[in-house]
Amino acid sequence: MKALIIDDERLARAELRDLLQAHPEVDIVGEAGNAAQARELIAKHKPSLIFLDVQMPEETGFDLLVSLGENAPRVIFTTAYDSHALRAFEFAAKDYLLKPISPARLATAIDRLVPDDHAAADDSPSPDDPAGASAPTFGASDRILVGDGDHLAFVVVESIRGAESIGAHTVLWLDKGTAVVKRSLSSLEARLPAALFFRANRAQLINLRHITAVEPWFSGSLMITLDNGKKIDLSRRQARLFRERQTL
Repeated sequence: MKALIIDDERLARAELRDLLQAHPEVDIVGEAGNAAQARELIAKHKPSLIFLDVQMPEETGFDLLVSLGENAPRVIFTTAYDSHALRAFEFAAKDYLLKPISPARLATAIDRLVPDDHAAADDSPSPDDPAGASAPTFGASDRILVGDGDHLAFVVVESIRGAESIGAHTVLWLDKGTAVVKRSLSSLEARLPAALFFRANRAQLINLRHITAVEPWFSGSLMITLDNGKKIDLSRRQARLFRERQTL
């Protein structure tokens, strides 16, 4: 899909462009530093998506969308302020990303742009990291050894807040800090108790016992807050499964 990056900060545009290299389905056809430049590029390239900052000189991102009217492309807001989220709903935004933008949140936002039946909801285990049924499954009260060769520690399974896929490895969110394990997220998920852990999106896994808040988010998704303050975006498909699983 053709896309534009619209942000008055050159460094912010460069950082987002670098993150989008992991998503070849998104073709960045131009960048704009203000609303006037953005209108010219939108007329020229007719993108199907714009990554739009809110606060820009002379005209805000909202002003730009108002001027475009029904001709506005789909929009993912990128901003340093969470105070604009409510108004972003009014423009049927596909997502609202807070800077600094994390790769996992960006991946969820990109997933949201495609129909559910074509969305990738999982990562594929590598040949040397099978998620086979032969691997033992741990219980909630089991103590497991985590970390690398230099830093190993025992943790209780139920104390793990969640996990996030980073390349070929997975980062665990613990009571104190994090730990890296040399397994894919799918392989890890297969060994953790299914009654306790839930796949939030293709890059993150959460512990249901550590959820403190659930709120509606963009395009039918949900925003989950964990007791360590971390906010996790459930993709639209996973939000539907979460509701089915957790609702009476």
